[in-house]
Amino acid sequence: MATEAGLDLVEVSPQARPPVCKLMDFGRHKYEKSRQERTQNKKAADNTPKEIRFRPNTDLHMLEVKTSAARKFLEEGNKVRMTVRFRGSEMRRQDVGRATLKQACDMLMDIGKLESNIPDMQGRMLSVTIAPAKATS
Repeated sequence: MATEAGLDLVEVSPQARPPVCKLMDFGRHKYEKSRQERTQNKKAADNTPKEIRFRPNTDLHMLEVKTSAARKFLEEGNKVRMTVRFRGSEMRRQDVGRATLKQACDMLMDIGKLESNIPDMQGRMLSVTIAPAKATS
């Protein structure tokens, strides 16, 4: 019957007794399934936070430029991870890095909220994550 109709005989449920088979165009079935998976992947939310990096002695203008980029990410509904990277002798002055990070966080408090109150050190980096204050529709 399948060859007469120009279709394939596809075993749908091999564990059933008797096994269930279906007449279909298998190439078309594979194509539609791949299209369906592709559209589902497009709709899946990207949960990875966007990252903005600073140095401990980042000046005010550069801080404003980078926080404006973070503001755009938050407006789009993404989380933002703000990181201060220390190199060499900068590790001795972690208070300067914390002050820089606090200043950057204060610039974004109108649009976002901190996920953790205290920034935590991870090796040579000090980071904090900011989530959007309200969910965008």
